[in-house]
Amino acid sequence: MWTYPIKLTKDDNGTYLVTSPDFPEVTTFGQDKDDARKRAVEAIEEAIAARMADKENIPNPSLGRLKVVLPAQAVAKVLLYRAMRSQSMSKNELARRLKWHRPQVDRLLNLRHATRLDTMEEAFNTLGKTMRIAVEDR
Repeated sequence: MWTYPIKLTKDDNGTYLVTSPDFPEVTTFGQDKDDARKRAVEAIEEAIAARMADKENIPNPSLGRLKVVLPAQAVAKVLLYRAMRSQSMSKNELARRLKWHRPQVDRLLNLRHATRLDTMEEAFNTLGKTMRIAVEDR
């Protein structure tokens, strides 16, 4: 589970400004704390997607009191992206090894695209990785 810290600041209008120390580019707001947390997850996912598009590093979550949890599929896609970067593997090379078309790999790394687990597993296996799933009590 990846939980990124956020900072909520209540403004004069009663809404909450959201920022993230791990992603300086993240700024959003919510009508209340729950709305702000939901929008924070979306904003962090957008920041991650932008960094992936620009071939930049994705930071590990830092420490903080107030955190938001990234969806499991987003985490899997970030880990796949990191595995590709650690092996200096391009999307084209992954597509070639998987015998897929390049748009399939684009969707595989798209945080907004739902991807089947067996598809993720196949990509990780191609990179010499094993994907594991864990379920924990809250």
